[in-house]
Amino acid sequence: MKKFGYYEFFAGGGMARLGLGDHWNTLLANDFDPHKADAYASNFRPRGELVVADVNNLSTADLPKGGLMAWASFPCQDLSLAGNGKGLHASRSGCYWPFWRIMKDKVSQGVPVPILAIENVVGLLHANKGRDFARLLRSLHELGYSYGAMVVDAVHFVPQSRPRLFIVAARPEIVTYSGIASDAPIKPWHTERLVETVGSLDKDLLDNWVWWEMPKPNPRKVQLNHLILKEPGTVEWHDKTQTDKLLSLMSPLHRRKVEDATRYGKRVIGTIYKRTRPDEMGRKSQRAEVRFDGIAGCLRTPAGGSSRQTIIVVEGRKIRTRLLDPREAARLMGVPEWYKLPKNYNDAYHLMGDGLAVPAVAWVEEHVLRPLAKAAVAKPINVSEAVA
Repeated sequence: MKKFGYYEFFAGGGMARLGLGDHWNTLLANDFDPHKADAYASNFRPRGELVVADVNNLSTADLPKGGLMAWASFPCQDLSLAGNGKGLHASRSGCYWPFWRIMKDKVSQGVPVPILAIENVVGLLHANKGRDFARLLRSLHELGYSYGAMVVDAVHFVPQSRPRLFIVAARPEIVTYSGIASDAPIKPWHTERLVETVGSLDKDLLDNWVWWEMPKPNPRKVQLNHLILKEPGTVEWHDKTQTDKLLSLMSPLHRRKVEDATRYGKRVIGTIYKRTRPDEMGRKSQRAEVRFDGIAGCLRTPAGGSSRQTIIVVEGRKIRTRLLDPREAARLMGVPEWYKLPKNYNDAYHLMGDGLAVPAVAWVEEHVLRPLAKAAVAKPINVSEAVA
């Protein structure tokens, strides 16, 4: 089977590579984090495609010929609530611009990369009152691309609430030839917030907008309890004092959820996050929030103990708690069992919390990226070497 060549920027541990699957050939995988690069190398045994360097120091000369697509999951911190919405020009999320510069240089050289795939948090839609989203689209508009976006929640595929924004851009001729542009938004991918944000764009940006057509997946079969280890190997169960402390941080509403679980008459598994919430006097205090709906909260990087997700297991009056095991985190991201995780807990958890949900990428690949790639090959635009 011939494969489509692509470049992967901000590659992390290679979860986009996992999602893209066997139809794609990785020509370049770039990340500057040595820990993530080690994980990438141990799992994919790269043959020269892994480049550990700051994206600011890369140029088109570093891109092997034949790239049909460039993938960029640039840092999200400045676009998330955790980053206080500093925006697309802040130090971390501003890494988008060096990537864009390389794509601009490819256009200037007369060999544009036919397809661009950009992934980030949904906070990009409302960062700086939508101006960052519009600025990113304008940057694509300036390079002559058509573009569209989808909000894909990993919960459709794995028991984790993890909505992410996927922006797919392509040369206009390819979009027309592919036949995957819809006349109107499609649920659940085009959320009310996305439709509202798009509606506020300037007319020239709207002229190049595409509603990508993507089907809704079948109902998810895998549940949280299917992924949780009975006796994890890398984390220990909390002692009674630690569990009682967690319970004491719960509001009456969340404590009542635990009490209800003790009366179910069966083993019940839930998850807990510690968050800072205002109390009745408006003072900020730490709270533990529990959910027993069979879905884990969104995995995050372990920047402090409050961001690590906790497992709670209730069997009658017996209540046990512990941190989420890294292998469980990997399963919640749809990462295969053969994937080698870093031995250090924080490194492994960070790798997963900062990564992409593999089946979400696979769904976008199957229904948008692969049709565009086939169209690009059938109607090539300076991509004579695009198939490796």
